[in-house]
Amino acid sequence: MGFFDKLKKGLQKTKNAISAQMDSLFKSFVAIDEDMLEELEEILIASDVGAVTASEIIERLRDVIATEGLTEASQAKKALSDILVETIGEGEPLRLDTKPSVILVIGVNGVGKTTTIAKIANHLVSKKKKIMLAAGDTFRAGAIEQLQIWADRVGADIVKHTEGSDPAAVVFDAISAAKNRGSDVLIVDTAGRLHNKKNLMDELAKINRVIGRELPDASRETLLVLDATTGQNAVNQAKEFKNAASITGLVLTKLDGSAKGGIVFSIKKELGLPIKYIGVGEKADDMEPFDAKDFVRALFD
Repeated sequence: MGFFDKLKKGLQKTKNAISAQMDSLFKSFVAIDEDMLEELEEILIASDVGAVTASEIIERLRDVIATEGLTEASQAKKALSDILVETIGEGEPLRLDTKPSVILVIGVNGVGKTTTIAKIANHLVSKKKKIMLAAGDTFRAGAIEQLQIWADRVGADIVKHTEGSDPAAVVFDAISAAKNRGSDVLIVDTAGRLHNKKNLMDELAKINRVIGRELPDASRETLLVLDATTGQNAVNQAKEFKNAASITGLVLTKLDGSAKGGIVFSIKKELGLPIKYIGVGEKADDMEPFDAKDFVRALFD
């Protein structure tokens, strides 16, 4: 099964929530009118697109309908699909121009951060990249062992210390090992940090200082992992993290477990951050770089 088919299958709950209702709506309205547009907006809001974003999408649809002289509901559906693609924007690939490059992965506990690291590593290994993992989450019980299992599974190297060790020291040793072993990319796991836990944010700053000192010219990505099933709470988390860290992109996980995949549109619109990866399953190959056209096509196909 190719990833697009996995995406379609994984987005089935969202598809049922958005596309199925839209199909029913478009079939019940032969011609475009204000009642149809209001019902469309309600469907978007119910799918966690967000009230502000949904309103803006419908306003853009009104403009297209007026400008292009659309009269049939089927035409409005095609126009809406195009607007949704534009709302998300094109995905941005990871910037990994140096050897080694660094990917720092952050996010609260429970969002799927460690498995996300494994999936990104697996994707890069499939591109013939040599990957080093740094087990920087030394606080959560079992986190180091979990990352070791994934490293073995996907074929990545790993540097780890004992539980409770200084995460910055782990990163220092991982950078040294990455240099010595000729790694292409170093991926750093971090503790599940909440915006109001100052000690954890201080630890993140310390890790960044070590990276800046030891790899001053390296390409760096800071990816925030968000759980799609948490809906608008994911947007709030992202806003707080954005205030505390220089986030370069987002990873959206568990889209297969949510009927609220509309959060993708809300996140992009409200945060202005690119979605770099999406996950729709638990296996190592159930994550791919984000493609807006494929995402919308999976919803409407």
